[in-house]
Amino acid sequence: MRIDRNIRPAAADVDAEKPRTLAELNAVISAAEPLVEGGTKAVLGEGPVGARIALVGEQPGDQEDLQGRPFVGPAGRLLDRALSAAGIERKSTYVTNAVKHFKFEERGKRRLHKKPSAGEVKHYRWWLKTELELVDPRLVVSLGATAVLALAGKSLAIGRFRGPADFDGQPGYITVHPSFLLRLRGEEDREHGFDAFVADLQKANALANARQRVKG
Repeated sequence: MRIDRNIRPAAADVDAEKPRTLAELNAVISAAEPLVEGGTKAVLGEGPVGARIALVGEQPGDQEDLQGRPFVGPAGRLLDRALSAAGIERKSTYVTNAVKHFKFEERGKRRLHKKPSAGEVKHYRWWLKTELELVDPRLVVSLGATAVLALAGKSLAIGRFRGPADFDGQPGYITVHPSFLLRLRGEEDREHGFDAFVADLQKANALANARQRVKG
């Protein structure tokens, strides 16, 4: 399969050579130029094809960019805790991001996270949609507003739409991003936020299990 290093995700859907496997798609993503400011290398999704649940976050952070893996920084460690509390094995779950490169600005020796714009999310959306088609999860969990925008194609307020969702025919579930919990002030708020997040993951897991039984 020919790889164009200047491929633009928004134009990829008219490409007759649409990737047929996750490995082919990842090769395209890895070879393409970053579409966000500061981006260096792509951080690909991680987990098994056919996973019951796919978790979609916003974008890689500093540690993810350095290690080349999704959700390995502070938010990732909190996610691991929540998954464990919810009775979900991370290794059996597919984890990825709406935007595949770390968008940041340098301030001294620090690389500070910058939120992707709606236009940037749209550019990456074809990659994400194709990725999820190839992984074929039972349920897709949106972690935060950027993931919702990528999955639903429009902005939806987390507070109002938190819970079961439909992403263009794909069963889904909307909840907060783990980084939101890290920003909460006060031990009581953090504990309440974490418990609510675990409850969301448990509900999403039950929905995925129910759909698996119906399909099976």
